[in-house]
Amino acid sequence: MTEHKPLLQTLVHAIALAVLAGWVLYLSRDVLLPVAYAALLVYVVLGMTRQMARIPRLGPRLPAALRYAVSASVILAAVWGLALLVLASVTEITDNAARYDVATLAAIQRVAAWLGIETEPSWPQLRQMVLERVSVPRLLGSTAGTMLGLVGTLVLVVLYAVFLLLEKRAIDRKIDRLSNDPARASRLRTVVHAINDRVGNYLALKTMLGVGLGLVTWGAMAWMGLGFAGLGGLLVGLLNYIPYVGSVLGVAVPGLLALVGGADASSLLWLCVGLSVAQFLNGHVLDPLLMGNSLNLSPFVILFSLAAWSALWGIPGALLAVPFAAILMIVFQEFEGTRPLAVLLSRDGRLDEMR
Repeated sequence: MTEHKPLLQTLVHAIALAVLAGWVLYLSRDVLLPVAYAALLVYVVLGMTRQMARIPRLGPRLPAALRYAVSASVILAAVWGLALLVLASVTEITDNAARYDVATLAAIQRVAAWLGIETEPSWPQLRQMVLERVSVPRLLGSTAGTMLGLVGTLVLVVLYAVFLLLEKRAIDRKIDRLSNDPARASRLRTVVHAINDRVGNYLALKTMLGVGLGLVTWGAMAWMGLGFAGLGGLLVGLLNYIPYVGSVLGVAVPGLLALVGGADASSLLWLCVGLSVAQFLNGHVLDPLLMGNSLNLSPFVILFSLAAWSALWGIPGALLAVPFAAILMIVFQEFEGTRPLAVLLSRDGRLDEMR
């Protein structure tokens, strides 16, 4: 009995620490979220820098400073374009809220007719039933306000990311001074570099795939003359960071936006079919080809991390679920006491040794 007592105490302490950490993360989400996304942005820059170094012939010849400058410039331009796209979507929503209200009611009426409901509601009845429960203009106005708040958050994220990049040069010096033992400092530096390599490469490749999916969605919706094309492409690109669920939402969200924008049944069907094909090719061809199993995370762990971070931080937390799980596994595998946890988090039980 006494042999199991230290193990039981450790388990109780770990559970208490996890609950306390979750409570702190939940209460401080408004402060920590911009910092987390700034770190994510830095990882994307680092990952793009490493991917540029792998370009045949040209990559190894490029100076590291030039690769960092190009990667940072591309990311800043992308964030600037993202802010402009959000502002354009807000303008589109506010200018056409009344028209989208009518289009939504008309879409419901078409669905009722298509389902063969015998007592198809008349326009006044339908309008009364819907508007008693949902005000489309008010809902769109709330969405526009949220998107404007997103622009302010983006500015804060970019500022944090710039200062984190400026701090990067001093990271190794700070790690060396954390301990008087050179071996321990070297070990910690190895962990940090492993996190930078794996998470950075994953996020850089995932970002490129998300941009591709977003452009396909924007192109399809714009070519079909549907509203919210830019917003649809933006949301699909962001949803690509969410494992499993993101592929389904990447078809459902643009379809819903097209329905609100007044798309007919034929256009809606072709849009959903085309986006389903794009998501299938991304998930079963491009994603495995470019990334393989680079993070070596168990699918169950990914789903659990997705549920946990969604509960703590909502949809923004869901976008960070995979990187956070990968960081935990990398840290756990480096220390003898937590190495069994890293084995449980991994897909196949094998851990890559860090050098």
